[in-house]
Amino acid sequence: MQQAHMQPQNEPQAETQKNCLTDLTLPKLTDYIKSIGQPAFRAKQIFKWIHQKQVTDFSAMTDQPKALLAQFAQNCTLAVPTIRRRQQSKDGTVKYLLQLADGNCIETVLMRYHYGNTVCVSTQVGCAMGCRFCASTQAGRVRDLTSGEIAAEIYTAQKDTGERVSHIVLMGIGEPLHNFDNVMDFLDIISCPEGVNIGMRNISLSTCGLVPKIDQLAEKKLQLTLSVSLHAPNNEIRSGMMPVNDAYPVEVLMPAVRRYQETTGRRVSFEYSMVRGVNDSDACARQLANLIRGMGAHVNLIPINPVDGSPYSATDAANVRRFQKMLEDLGVNATIRRRLGTDISAACGQLRREDAKQAEQATRQTPSERTNAQ
Repeated sequence: MQQAHMQPQNEPQAETQKNCLTDLTLPKLTDYIKSIGQPAFRAKQIFKWIHQKQVTDFSAMTDQPKALLAQFAQNCTLAVPTIRRRQQSKDGTVKYLLQLADGNCIETVLMRYHYGNTVCVSTQVGCAMGCRFCASTQAGRVRDLTSGEIAAEIYTAQKDTGERVSHIVLMGIGEPLHNFDNVMDFLDIISCPEGVNIGMRNISLSTCGLVPKIDQLAEKKLQLTLSVSLHAPNNEIRSGMMPVNDAYPVEVLMPAVRRYQETTGRRVSFEYSMVRGVNDSDACARQLANLIRGMGAHVNLIPINPVDGSPYSATDAANVRRFQKMLEDLGVNATIRRRLGTDISAACGQLRREDAKQAEQATRQTPSERTNAQ
C-alpha cells in the first residue's frame, strides 16, 4: 500500500497551534504552569521530563496529577519529529531527514569525534540567505524552527543512537541569527541544568554575517563560539558567492566581529569554503591574513561538497594544504576541516532536496506505475 506523505505547510497546522511545551524555557514554563493554577514547583519537574528524560507523551510523566496530564493532552503538545530518512557513513556519521508535525522536513547530522558526539542542527526550514554553494538555500526559506523543534533534533539523535551528545554546532539548514529569538530560547533550554545541560563552551553558532544580529548577540555575552562564514577575503569574490555581502560588506562585517570579540572576550573562528579557481589563490590567502591580522582568530578551511545546480567545484586536497601552509606562514592559525560523511548526502540541504525530488516524481507517477514500484 502506498505510504501517504504529508504536504508541507508554510504555517503550522491547527494541531501545532496548541501550546508546545518543548518550546518553553524553564522561566516561561514556570509562568505557564502558574497561569493554569498549578504550583510553580511542577514546572521544574515537567521541564526535566521533557528535556532530561525526553519523554514523547504526557502520560509518561508519572509524578504529575492525572487531571493536569489530561489538560496537557487537550491543550498542549510536544515537539517530536519523526525520522523520515537515515543515512550512516562508514566513518560513523549519521544524517537524518526529520519530518516535523506540519510535514516540513529538516536535516540533522550526528558526528562522532574522539572527544564525544557533536550534533549539527538546523534552525530554519530552508534558508533565505542565497549562498550560491549551498544546497539548503536553493528552495528558499519556508519558516523558522521553534526552540523546541531545534532541541528535539538533538533528542532524536540521542535516542536513535543511544549515545550522549556533548557538543552542538548550529551550522545546519538556515541562518541561526535570522531566527534570533527562537535560537536564544533554544540555547537557554539546551544549557539548562534541569535539561541536557550542554555548556555554552561546547556550542558553536555559525552566521553568514548579519551585522545587527552579531551586535545583538554580543550584548548577551554568551560563552559560545561564534563562527563567521567568511569564504572570501574581499567584496568582489564574497558578493559573488554570498548575496548577504551586498547588505553587509567586508568593511562592515569585520568591525562587527571585532566588536563581538571585545564585548564577549571570546575568540571567533572563520569558515572558509575552498572553491576551485574562485577563492583559493595565493593572493586570496594574503588578503585573508591581512583581513584578520591581530584577532587571534582561527580559520577553518572547508573542501566544499558538490551540489547539483551549483557552478562551484572543490579545490583539490594539495591546493587546500598549500593555502593552509601559506596562512600559517603569515601568522594565521588555520586547520582543514575533517570531511565526515563523504559517502552519504553530505552537503547541507542535499538529503532534503533529494527527498523532495523523489516525492515530486512519485506524485507524477500513474497508479499503475506506483503499484509496479512497490
